[in-house]
Amino acid sequence: MIELEGLTKRYGDKVAVDSLSFSVRPGLITGFLGPNGAGKSTTMRMILGLDHPTAGDVRIDGRHYDRLKDPLKYIGALLDAKAVHGGRSAYNHLLCLAQSNGIPNQRVAEVLDTVGLTAVARKKAKGFSLGMGQRLGIAGALLGDPRILMFDEPVNGLDPEGIHWIRNLMKSLAAQGRTVFVSSHLMSEMALTADHLVVIGQGRLLADTSMADFIHRNSRSYVQIRTPQRERMLDLLHDAGVTVVEAGTGALEVDGGKAEQLGELAARNQIVLHELSPQQASLEEAFMQLTAESVEYHAHTDSPQPEPAQPHPWGDDWQKER
Repeated sequence: MIELEGLTKRYGDKVAVDSLSFSVRPGLITGFLGPNGAGKSTTMRMILGLDHPTAGDVRIDGRHYDRLKDPLKYIGALLDAKAVHGGRSAYNHLLCLAQSNGIPNQRVAEVLDTVGLTAVARKKAKGFSLGMGQRLGIAGALLGDPRILMFDEPVNGLDPEGIHWIRNLMKSLAAQGRTVFVSSHLMSEMALTADHLVVIGQGRLLADTSMADFIHRNSRSYVQIRTPQRERMLDLLHDAGVTVVEAGTGALEVDGGKAEQLGELAARNQIVLHELSPQQASLEEAFMQLTAESVEYHAHTDSPQPEPAQPHPWGDDWQKER
């Protein structure tokens, strides 16, 4: 388990992390989300003892990182896949990590096989693609067989097969009872992977909740109805005291109702339905709604304005004369 209590980091007058308190529990994949500049990387660095907090405390299984003997046996992390000596082979990079943390040498071959790098184990890291570098970083995180795993943008540079692989790997690790903490900007990937979410903005905690609850609290849910007997269905819904929005597409959007109840209402009144579907916002929509006021940099795209019409050199009546 990772526990943060009042964690704060200031750089001069700037507060990068502001009194963060939350726990990352075992047996779950916890997604760590926030806009650029929210303080995610700084928080993860403080968890690993790479930055010292201005105030507050962070503990890994009840202990500070600098009190852990052979820390890779407790927590494995991928923060920067480029943090590898380019002149070393993948095998030797991992061997150095293993020997400095009291990890048996044979573990190196095991994790290289796990991440699919056995064939290039003796090649120098400087020749690796971005995706291969990510796999090597993940191998380093897995090296000590730790109970806690922390990944920052783990799918960066991976092809579709690699993304599928790392997603299943994280799910497998959580199913084994391990603590998995992952930060990513890819909302679609987080929606498929994370069980729990911690969301921060401008260094402050915005949400600490399950995926389903996060989407429910930060987005609109409704049931969409399409029927050739639209006006009659509208009358029935109004009589039932149900809030209805008439969409421009011709559909009816019913807030606060369940699809089963609405279907039964239509059936009792012999109304034909062409569509009856619950609609739920995506994680991305819910995230944008919650963090709208926490985005540090806003891009503005102005729609191109049409150029003013120029008078035709033959005069306004030239088309009439043709």
